[in-house]
Parts: sequence; structure tokens; C-alpha cells
Amino acid sequence: MKLHPTSTQQYQTITAYDDAGVEINAVRFEHSLIVLPEAAPATWPVASFDALTVAHFDLIEATKPDVVILGTGQRQRFVHPKLTTALTARRIGVESMDNQAACRTYNILMAEGRKVALALIIETPVKTL
Repeated sequence: MKLHPTSTQQYQTITAYDDAGVEINAVRFEHSLIVLPEAAPATWPVASFDALTVAHFDLIEATKPDVVILGTGQRQRFVHPKLTTALTARRIGVESMDNQAACRTYNILMAEGRKVALALIIETPVKTL
């Protein structure tokens, strides 16, 4: 789905998404990543939702967001609270939703000037021979 451009284009804005990836300011990404409004998207080494560890959330905590929007893939899933302990201890909210909802929510919060982090899991399909 293509999204309409806004006056926030100087920030990292989701401009399109589908099941295989996301576009940020019209640049395509097909791997998991962390997106912040004022920093270049960073690769997030998460292969799948089931592979999430505390270390993955420590990478997000290092960005010091006020809220984390966790895109869990094609469907909404919830992480075990032990994975987000460091975030909740610092009063950083974590909201889980499917990737499409996560992209839309990130854009809204970013446009409001919130210090939001989008942690998006984009699973790479296994290639068969």
C-alpha cells in the first residue's frame, strides 16, 4: 500500500508497505529494522518473531524512545514480558501490532513529534530448491 506524502518528509516516514517489506522515504527495505524519526533506519537482526531475545530489545532501548511500536509480521502477536523488562523498567511503552498497523501508527506518532521507535519484523521467506 502506498501512503500519501506529508510535510514530515525530512523525517524517516513510511511511504509504502506490503507483506515482503517496507519503503521509508521511498527507499525499499526487505529485512527487519528499527526506524526512528530523526535517524537512518538500522538493521535489526531478527529473523522471525519466534527468534526474539532480550538482546533484540536491548538494541531498541539504546535508542531511548518514549514508546516502541513492534510490528510482529503479518499478524499481531504479543511478546513475553520478560523480553521487554528493560524497556518497561524505564517506563518505555511497547505496543504490538501487525506490520501494516505498526507502519500507520508509527507515521501518526512521528508526525505528532513523539519520540517513537518502530521495530519491524520482516521475515525472509525460506528459499527451496
